Amino acid sequence: MRPERRGRGEGMWQERRERGGGFRGSFPPKPVEMGKEYDVEIQETSRRGEGIARIKGLVTFIPNAKPGDHVRIRITRISRRFAEAEIVKKPPEEGEG
Repeated sequence: MRPERRGRGEGMWQERRERGGGFRGSFPPKPVEMGKEYDVEIQETSRRGEGIARIKGLVTFIPNAKPGDHVRIRITRISRRFAEAEIVKKPPEEGEG
């Protein structure tokens, strides 16, 4: 007997809800910890103008940073898919000092 035909893409999600599966628990442990400091290089800029760095693949948003900056950051928030951080120490700009 064939299962009931559902709309495009609908079946998979319905089945997951019925089984109690889905994405819950499928996110791996985060490579960062709240309050911990990391040295990173800002790789790009987000739509909101924040700097983006990746720590072992985890996207991390850092306000007041631009691509090419090498900064020390402190993690302030960890979400399922990203983290947010603040700059702790920024090296002096060239020409200063």
